[in-house]
Amino acid sequence: MIQEEKDIKYMMAALDEARKAGGMDEVPIGAVVVSQRGMIIGRGHNLTEGLNDITAHAEMQAITAAANALGGKYLKDCTLYVTVEPCTMCAGAIGWSQLSRIVYGASDDKRGYTTVVSRSPFHPRATVTAGVLADECAALVRDFFARKR
Repeated sequence: MIQEEKDIKYMMAALDEARKAGGMDEVPIGAVVVSQRGMIIGRGHNLTEGLNDITAHAEMQAITAAANALGGKYLKDCTLYVTVEPCTMCAGAIGWSQLSRIVYGASDDKRGYTTVVSRSPFHPRATVTAGVLADECAALVRDFFARKR
């Protein structure tokens, strides 16, 4: 798969967020939302442990930050970059926020939305790109859980 330079650039930013989560003993997943002008308008990483909130996933944090930056709940013409395939909860939020494009790194064969849903939960015009820096993204999570065991 040929990966576009811009996708690699923004996935690297999501990986930086994932590393922040790992440093806080959170599952190392990170996300950024990028505007159509190419600016990062929302960042997030898992905060479920620190906030005692099962909904505090990286995608949810980044979507909330981006919506606040734009002053509205819809993120049309924006792209979400996330290091691991979104779960069904996050996929639903992504759909409701009307993100135009979703780019993720590693697949999640246990909890990823593609293992559960039969049709896309995203906006009908949204596009999905999977596998950007997949090895790097998967390694963060794999190494995190290896240290836990």
